[in-house]
Amino acid sequence: MNFRQSAGLTILLAASAALAACGQQPSSSAAPAPTTSEMAPAATDAVADDVLPLMVVHKSPTCGCCELWVEHMRQAGFPVEVRNVQNVHPVKQRLGVPYGKGSCHTAEVDGYVIEGHVPAEDVKRLLAQRPDARGLVLPGMPLGSPGMEVPSGQTEPHTVELVTSDGSTEVFARH
Repeated sequence: MNFRQSAGLTILLAASAALAACGQQPSSSAAPAPTTSEMAPAATDAVADDVLPLMVVHKSPTCGCCELWVEHMRQAGFPVEVRNVQNVHPVKQRLGVPYGKGSCHTAEVDGYVIEGHVPAEDVKRLLAQRPDARGLVLPGMPLGSPGMEVPSGQTEPHTVELVTSDGSTEVFARH
């Protein structure tokens, strides 16, 4: 097997693992992998000490990775209400998720949209800083992001983006 075939096989296996994660059932023993933020979340502590606001998560009733992300948010202290819907697209449109920035679930928290497998630490920093923005997005389903952990521990670098009030995006954190 040459290098190109080996690299292709590695990518195929990683993609298969990511897609399989969406069919996983949450495990009470699965602990989310820690991530580090590109920017120090100094303001996060102020939110962590207060009672966190209710998070409403819109997701497919059959998506296991979404359930794992919900568990990650609950473990971080967020009260979470889950709304299972067959089609999350109208929710994404209503909340202003930019085209091409979608993932498998959409959440609302304290006036912000949270799209995809965004780490709880980033959500807490957003709530502490209160920027004039729509919210945060983590497009796709990157391996190693909360809810997308795989048994091998493999991770992909991923960037959480801030969706500004005009719908453009900028880097919020790199993991």
